[in-house]
Amino acid sequence: MTHLITVKVQTRSKNPGIDRTDSSAFKIRVTAAPEKGRANREVIARLADELGLPPSGLRIVRGATSSTKLIEVVGEAGKTGR
Repeated sequence: MTHLITVKVQTRSKNPGIDRTDSSAFKIRVTAAPEKGRANREVIARLADELGLPPSGLRIVRGATSSTKLIEVVGEAGKTGR
């Protein structure tokens, strides 16, 4: 099953974390700078952990160079109610 999730990213955050803003939207704060894909890798890792999926189960569909991203989730989320 494929799902699309909208993610708003804040880079260079001193307080990294993740907040669910809607059933299919998150705000993710990462410590990495938006250079050479570092922030994108941290976003994928944090979101995968939140959903209980391996990072390979997520793919940035749109917004690789933007702070608003559309991420495709393939498979079922292992953690519910978060």
